[in-house]
Amino acid sequence: MARKNILVVEDEEDILELVTYNLTREGYHAEGVLSAEEALAALKRNVPDLIVLDLMLPGADGLELCRRLRSDPRTEHLPLVMLTAKAEDTDIVTGLELGADDYVTKPFSPKVLLARIRAVLRRKARQQDDEKSTLQVRNIVIHPGRHEVLVDGEKVVLTSTEFGILHFLVRRPGWVFTRKQIVEAVHGMNYPVTDRAVDFQISALRKKLGPSADYIETVRGVGYRFKE
Repeated sequence: MARKNILVVEDEEDILELVTYNLTREGYHAEGVLSAEEALAALKRNVPDLIVLDLMLPGADGLELCRRLRSDPRTEHLPLVMLTAKAEDTDIVTGLELGADDYVTKPFSPKVLLARIRAVLRRKARQQDDEKSTLQVRNIVIHPGRHEVLVDGEKVVLTSTEFGILHFLVRRPGWVFTRKQIVEAVHGMNYPVTDRAVDFQISALRKKLGPSADYIETVRGVGYRFKE
């Protein structure tokens, strides 16, 4: 099995060395850079299988780099694990909105970081297996492989998290899921996000669905479901 390539973007050299060392020991091919500018240069040479990204970087910060990655067709679906000292709900929500696949806060355990990376890579592999499975419910069409949603034939632009939530709910119309179940389905076990952040994502998704927003129903005291 080919070794996965991981790019680590971290301006603290001791942390960069720690992360790349542990990734290499785990069997990955790890490259480390100290800034967003160096990361963009590395991405021009080769697109990795996953990026570990610090938010607090000199010059362009991690959030700006994330925006650029998600706006580039070459990297818009590239798995991304944010590694940062910022641990407030607002920071986590911002990371989710920009398309982070996971969010690890400092100080961190290298074993936990490695487990999160493995989980993200497994989820991406499963998503690739489902790429040919187009879903259509009512006036909504979901193309997992193209990461595309059409409502009444019109394309709706969703973040990675919004897409994951919609795809999860649509696959099981009528089933009620708790916020925890939704987070675990989209991001995996022990993802650091609050119920409020899930509600924020659902609200943003409903706004983008327009007249079809009512298909996502709130079940008080439990969670959410996609109406049959």
